[in-house]
Amino acid sequence: MYSSHQICRADSLNCTLLCTTGQGGAAISSHMGIDKVSFTGSTQVGRLIMEAAAKSNLKPVTLELGGKSPVIVMDDADVDKAVNIAHLAIFSNMGQVCLAGSRVFVQEGIYDEFVKKAVARAKQQVVGDPFHPGVQHGPQIDKKQFEKVLEYIQYGKEDGANLLIGGNSLGDKGFYIEPTIFSDVEDDMQIAKEEIFGPVMSILKFKTIEEVIERGNKTIYGLGAGVITKDIDIANRISRSLRAGTVWINSYLVVSPDAPLGGYKMSGIGREYGSYGLENYLQVKCVITPLQNSPWI
Repeated sequence: MYSSHQICRADSLNCTLLCTTGQGGAAISSHMGIDKVSFTGSTQVGRLIMEAAAKSNLKPVTLELGGKSPVIVMDDADVDKAVNIAHLAIFSNMGQVCLAGSRVFVQEGIYDEFVKKAVARAKQQVVGDPFHPGVQHGPQIDKKQFEKVLEYIQYGKEDGANLLIGGNSLGDKGFYIEPTIFSDVEDDMQIAKEEIFGPVMSILKFKTIEEVIERGNKTIYGLGAGVITKDIDIANRISRSLRAGTVWINSYLVVSPDAPLGGYKMSGIGREYGSYGLENYLQVKCVITPLQNSPWI
């Protein structure tokens, strides 16, 4: 809303900006006079939008929804670089990113070293008012999300994951949560299965490429993924095997207006950006006109 207010104050812009909440979204999705809806948000709300679009005028929808993206770190990776990439993947915007790399799979040969350095990197994160210079980690968006993240942290403890750092709220004002890391996470734990949308990194150990591909795909989501390795053949094999809309190799959260963005499975329908994104807003029309006295007829 702050950004919308600033946009509306810009005298040079001659446009209409619609800012709406849940009720407004329901009205748009079910309106008979609206021909297309694009939505970014939760899978639960995406279902409702798709249902409303179908029950009204069958308007096409583009949905960019939730994720539980795996970041896969191979034994041959530079551990320091891998830690920085994984840190960026989950703690950017306090984990409130649909593409957040919340499941970090680390091959057993470097697992202990990675865990130790990931904790040390998280300790360097500066938490505070995001409008202050030097602050890297602000609050969660609202009280509801704040409480949800703390609830998932409790689930992680109860399920037997090893809480290495964080796990608590900070201060008595605002919705601040410490950067949190769990190790010894198993695939069937809630923190490994469900989208938390908060600053919670789950570190899982694996042995083989075949194993991590299977486990990486063991999710209802398929929005993003990361592969960190020095071997391009391994990178290509894993990236082609993961059912995810975007796979970053030795990087993460690099986006571009010309690179299509979207997900597999319950992470959405269609793509945004690039030529694929434009196709979602176009209709194909065929016009046939008779040609009189044509030599071809």
